[in-house]
Amino acid sequence: MSPNDGVIVLMYHRVGLARNAWEARYAISPGRFEAHMLTLARNGLHAVSVESLSDWLDGGAPLAAGAFALTFDDGFRDVRLHALPVLERLRWPFTVFLVSSLVGKEDFWTRASNPDGATYPLLNAEEIVDMQRRGVSCQSHSSSHPSLPSLDDDQLASELVESRAALRQLLGRAVDYFAYPFGHLDERVVAATRSAGYRAAFSTQPGFNRRDVDRFRIRRIDVYGTDTPSMLMRKVRLGTNDGSVANLARYYMARAKARLPLPTR
Repeated sequence: MSPNDGVIVLMYHRVGLARNAWEARYAISPGRFEAHMLTLARNGLHAVSVESLSDWLDGGAPLAAGAFALTFDDGFRDVRLHALPVLERLRWPFTVFLVSSLVGKEDFWTRASNPDGATYPLLNAEEIVDMQRRGVSCQSHSSSHPSLPSLDDDQLASELVESRAALRQLLGRAVDYFAYPFGHLDERVVAATRSAGYRAAFSTQPGFNRRDVDRFRIRRIDVYGTDTPSMLMRKVRLGTNDGSVANLARYYMARAKARLPLPTR
C-alpha cells in the first residue's frame, strides 16, 4: 500500500473490556489493541499524524509507503491508560477527538443506547495536557456530542465554535481538526464546520483517502472490539468496515471477473 493507492485512517473508541455485545463494537480489550498495533507494524504499516496526512492531502511532503493515521473518538481515559504506552513504544503519533464540555466527566450520550446503561470516564484536563506534551494531537469532537444535523443553525454553530475555543484555551494551541459525532453530517453541517475555522473534518465513511478527497469528509475505517488482527488487516487491505473472509473472497472474485475477456459472437 502506498499513498498513491490512498491512505487509510483507523477509528477506535474505548480501549477496555466490554460488558455486552453493544459495547463490544466500541470497546477493544487492551490485549487485542496491542495485537492490532503489532500486526500493523509487522505488515509494514506505520502511523503518521493527522497533521502530516492533511499536509500531504494539500500537496505537501510525501508520505512513505505503509502510512496510515490513527484516531480515537470521544476521549476515553482508558486510551491514556492502555493505548498510549503501546503507541509510545512504537513511536506512533495519534489523535484523540475530545468532547469539550464533558472533559473529566463521562460519555453520558451513550446511556440510552447501552443496554446496561453504563457510562465510562473521559480524560480530564490534566490528562489531556499531559498527553499533548507527550506528542498526542488533541482535536474537537463537538461541545456535547449531539447529532449535528438535528440542531438549528445557532445550536450547530455553538457546538462547533465553542468546542474549538474551549480546547484552544486548554491546550494553548490551535484546534484545526474535527470529527463528526456519530458520523452524522449533511451539507449544512459541513458548511458550518468549514465556517467555524476547522482545516479539515473526519467522517465515518470507510475507504481510502486520496488527494482529491473532500477535506471535510475524510474517510475512516471503523475498528470494532470484535475484530481479530486478521480481520483488521483485511479491513486495511480493502479500505472497508467489513473484515470478513467472505468479503475478501467477494473482492477477489470481482477482480478476477473484471479481467475475463468479453465474450465474442
